Amino acid sequence: MFYSIALIAYIIDNIFGEFEKLKFKSPLKHPIVYMGNYISWFGKKFYEDSVLKGGILTASLLFIVYFITSFLASFDNIIFQGFLASFTLASKMLYDSVKDVVADSNLEIKREKIAMLVSRDTSLMNNSDVNKAAIETYAENLSDGVIAPLFYLLCFGIVGAYLYKAINTLDSMVGYRNKKYENFGKVSAILDDIVNYIPSRITAVLIAILFLSKKALKEFYKYGAKHDSPNAGLPIASIALCLNLKLGGPTSYFGKIKDKPFFGVGKENIENSDVLKTLLLKYRLDIFIISILILGVL
Repeated sequence: MFYSIALIAYIIDNIFGEFEKLKFKSPLKHPIVYMGNYISWFGKKFYEDSVLKGGILTASLLFIVYFITSFLASFDNIIFQGFLASFTLASKMLYDSVKDVVADSNLEIKREKIAMLVSRDTSLMNNSDVNKAAIETYAENLSDGVIAPLFYLLCFGIVGAYLYKAINTLDSMVGYRNKKYENFGKVSAILDDIVNYIPSRITAVLIAILFLSKKALKEFYKYGAKHDSPNAGLPIASIALCLNLKLGGPTSYFGKIKDKPFFGVGKENIENSDVLKTLLLKYRLDIFIISILILGVL
């Protein structure tokens, strides 16, 4: 049953994405927006520089999500559950967002667009920097936005997929290693590392296989393991090795240069064509995932 739900969800996401182009108004928001609103509300109301308070935030959100999705999962309707599950996927949105960055020839506009996708400083980026950021965010979010929610959807149904998205949303909002969130976001950050451990490795392997790169398959871990995160660097290293690029390196965050390691070996001047080559991965991945899901249904 979960394969059928995942197949429907994947097809819906690839056709409609975030449903932003449909010409009807609804009082309902995207489910992830509700999660973000709750995290913001809790932070304003109960924030303390405390691991315990951050743990309560995490536990309370997961309980709410579990309760609601368990109720919705009790409706034994594959189409309905597939529709709900589609909101946990971001394949089309990720592709469209990155493609929109490289589609513009105006550097200032490209900086504005990439600033919507990354947390690094973008105001002084040159064209190569923007393209590098676009490739890195595509590779990393391919795991967070596509492979990981699919993995948990297949394992645990919509309950698993939404619990994963709750953890991922928590990490994206409070899982920072800075003065404000070092303690408050610790539980969220640890949980995010745990739930992304398997999906990030699946993503890196899939990238290497779909680009037919033995080098990436053999060496992605060697480079990806240099990242601060135990997971984020692996898909980035894999795509870098597939395309013979040198990603990573010193990067500006909030006015300070972070001496990030390099991922992969190859050219450092990243061109628009390199981003477009990266985006070719989507079509290969779509064929692969849909084929696997159809086989699972049969």
